[in-house]
Amino acid sequence: MTDTMATTLEILTSPLLRPVRHGFFTRKGGASSGIFSGLNCGVASSDLSSAVEVNRARVAEAMEAEPAQLASMRQVHSALAAVVEDPAQPAPEADGLVTKTPGVVLSVLTADCQPVLFSDPEAGVIGAAHAGWKGALGGVLEATVEAMETLGAERGRICAVIGPCISQAAYEVGEEFMETFLMKDPAYSRFFAGGPNGRPMFDLPSFGLQRLRDAGVGQAEWIGRCTYAEPDRFYSFRRTTHAKEADYGRLISTIRL
Repeated sequence: MTDTMATTLEILTSPLLRPVRHGFFTRKGGASSGIFSGLNCGVASSDLSSAVEVNRARVAEAMEAEPAQLASMRQVHSALAAVVEDPAQPAPEADGLVTKTPGVVLSVLTADCQPVLFSDPEAGVIGAAHAGWKGALGGVLEATVEAMETLGAERGRICAVIGPCISQAAYEVGEEFMETFLMKDPAYSRFFAGGPNGRPMFDLPSFGLQRLRDAGVGQAEWIGRCTYAEPDRFYSFRRTTHAKEADYGRLISTIRL
């Protein structure tokens, strides 16, 4: 589903996560220009910091929060998940965040990797994860579920939704990449298909869904949108690389109690 706000922000949501307030924000409605045109929320990008600040403030407003309530993390493609109680504290080095503190807005930045939002509304516990291939293979989704359990969540009640990410049709990889997965589990071969150039094509969201289901979450889905395929709507690291652009914007996904 798409909610379009008066500010022209475009926010994708999932029925699985309702009534918890959440959003997978597209690039529409932002203050950035040039190659970052739109809602670039990447503070580490080379975009004007003032534009990123405006963008993040618009996101906070859409979440009915102040910018200071946006909790972020220093994403390093790890399997680390951290509990957040006070978003004013320094951002942890992690790729998963969880909280049971009302008003804290968990956020994750992506540009092809999977943004994954989690909720156990009965326990009042939410989570957010940055799951590229390395983090997903390393266990960041499971680590986020485990961190939610420490706050009282039950994995069988958790709903998890994968937001816009790169799809198999756009994700050509090398043989060594595929071997990394097959050494972990030969059954992972089902996430690879032959591509038009004779190289493997990797199905990242299907892999993420399988890991979530294997972890025992109650319900899991992919929102079904490819970041590479929709340049007017999403930033994409791979598309930027192919276009030989100097940098790329970051999409933001958020959830709050």
